[in-house]
Amino acid sequence: MTRRSGPIAATALAAALLLSACGGGGEESGAASAPAAPAAEAGGPLDLSGVCPATVVLQQDWQPEAEHGSMYSLIGPDYTIDADAKSVTGSLVTQGVDTGVDVEVRPGGPNVGFQPVPALMYLDDAITLGAVNSDAALAGFAEQPTVAVASQLTVSPQILMWDPESHPGATTIREVAAAGTPVVTAGDIIPALLVNRGIIQQSQVDTSYEGTPARFVSEPTILQQGFATAEPYVYENEISQWGRPVGFEPLANYGYSIYPEPLAVRADKLEELRPCLQKLVPIMQQSQIDYLADPAPTNRLIVELVEAYQTGWSYSAGVAEYSAKAQVEQGFVHDDPASGVFGQLDPARMQEIVSTFGPILQAQGTITEIPDPTSLYTNDFVDPNIKMGTP
Repeated sequence: MTRRSGPIAATALAAALLLSACGGGGEESGAASAPAAPAAEAGGPLDLSGVCPATVVLQQDWQPEAEHGSMYSLIGPDYTIDADAKSVTGSLVTQGVDTGVDVEVRPGGPNVGFQPVPALMYLDDAITLGAVNSDAALAGFAEQPTVAVASQLTVSPQILMWDPESHPGATTIREVAAAGTPVVTAGDIIPALLVNRGIIQQSQVDTSYEGTPARFVSEPTILQQGFATAEPYVYENEISQWGRPVGFEPLANYGYSIYPEPLAVRADKLEELRPCLQKLVPIMQQSQIDYLADPAPTNRLIVELVEAYQTGWSYSAGVAEYSAKAQVEQGFVHDDPASGVFGQLDPARMQEIVSTFGPILQAQGTITEIPDPTSLYTNDFVDPNIKMGTP
């Protein structure tokens, strides 16, 4: 499975624009001249001191990118980058005020040996919240159970993409796949879903995807995994060997119903962190909305972090801007349709996720038992008054 669909492997963007790793490291500070934010009202909803850890640690599942903007947008102007540890820490600032605690955001993927976020959360007790895809939560529930407390991306931007010139007139995955086209992915969850849904045959499954654009460029008849908020821009604008649009369709149209990267807490720490989560989760709900309303400052930080970490991952200001727009314009971030609340997890959808992916993971030997969906999430901390105002 890919970084955005469970246990992690690299994707197209990861290696499409490889930089040579230059080494180096240490710590560097953010803009020293930036004014400090005023303190939140003592005891008010934005004052996290005394109820949250002195440093709220947020663990992402991949390299810094705009899909993670809600986390990075919380980092105050006094931030420090640790290029060796691959982390950034600063005052936790939201809605223009300092919450009285610090926030540390850690990337995932190659920075942590491609370990799934639930495994990281159980290895390091300091992690407050992790970005845990719904299928990753299912895969880890027996040994590393996590509880999702809020959605950030509402619909998965995971796609299959194709070359319009090789498949003239095709507008859907189903149409392209009908010709027996190889479906190239980095893991087996997506093809297993498509086989189960009758979209492809087992003979079309190819899990050899290594995250580079080389095969798509040289064999443009294939279907290849990607992200709607990245690869279409990258292939057209930043891969010189391609340099033209790609066709694509979200896998959500075919039952890929997971919540992508919802915020989750370790199940055994839920009660301990309850006082913190009562204040922190609404802040996280609002931070996503605020980031998408004005992504430029956070995008600059994300690009700076990528450059500082020097892991071979390349991420431009152009793709960050494209991603933030695509998240909204293509409908990947919106209010929960069932409740109208941003960040709320829909019980019916959670049941659908478990019913869809539980048997797949069981058949693959990843899990032995399928959990009750209610054990995987809670809406206890979601503020029902926070809404984007979108359908």
